[in-house]
Amino acid sequence: MTFNMDSKNLIKLLEDYANARITQEQALETLKHLPYEDLGYARIDHHREMRKGMPEVIFGIGKTPEQISGIVRAMVQRKSNVLITRSNENVYDRLKAEYSHAEFFSGCKAIVIRNHQEYTGKGTVLVISAGTADIPVAEEAFITSDLFGNKTESLYDVGVAGLHRLLAERERLQSARVIIVSAGMEGALPSVVAGLVSAPVIGVPTSIGYGTQFGGLSALLSMLNSCAGLAVVNIDNGFGAGQLASIINHL
Repeated sequence: MTFNMDSKNLIKLLEDYANARITQEQALETLKHLPYEDLGYARIDHHREMRKGMPEVIFGIGKTPEQISGIVRAMVQRKSNVLITRSNENVYDRLKAEYSHAEFFSGCKAIVIRNHQEYTGKGTVLVISAGTADIPVAEEAFITSDLFGNKTESLYDVGVAGLHRLLAERERLQSARVIIVSAGMEGALPSVVAGLVSAPVIGVPTSIGYGTQFGGLSALLSMLNSCAGLAVVNIDNGFGAGQLASIINHL
């Protein structure tokens, strides 16, 4: 197993051991699980929070409840916040029995086990949805941003079909440090928002729309062709938008 620990945290670990704040066994246990812990079916990147400022996230699709439980158990032992995306109620019920503070967000099918909360981002991340049908993707972005240490606010159902709804919230738009906009159909709202503010705007195309929307492809192409200046993530990728917003907000 390779070992790669940044100097700041290595010095802190050695100081804790030298000053008897941790035992030799605890120090060795910490070193043992850096940079990853091999469970056989998963290699958990415990070093990621130290390296990236945010822990590894569990993608629920394709994993058994037993595998998810094992990964969660290893992360909770290290006091990490846990986010499981694209999961289901059966997995939630299993985890809830072991972790009473687990939360399930039915809209985006995310499970959160929050072991600590500290807002370290520089400003507010504002998450916007064009329509009500786009909220599940926006919710995934919101949860990700909040869990990764950002004060996060939401503004839903302010799409271009009724632009006055967005313009009525101009003050909130101007005060945000990073903005995420989820939109389906023709995907126009992120361009509009980007043209109104100086903050970075992240567009999230959603798979909501009629036939020629092609499951989000139309919205994706509209955002990629924007002249307003956007960062664009993949279709329905609320998590990716929340992660990128967190990185920007911590710069």
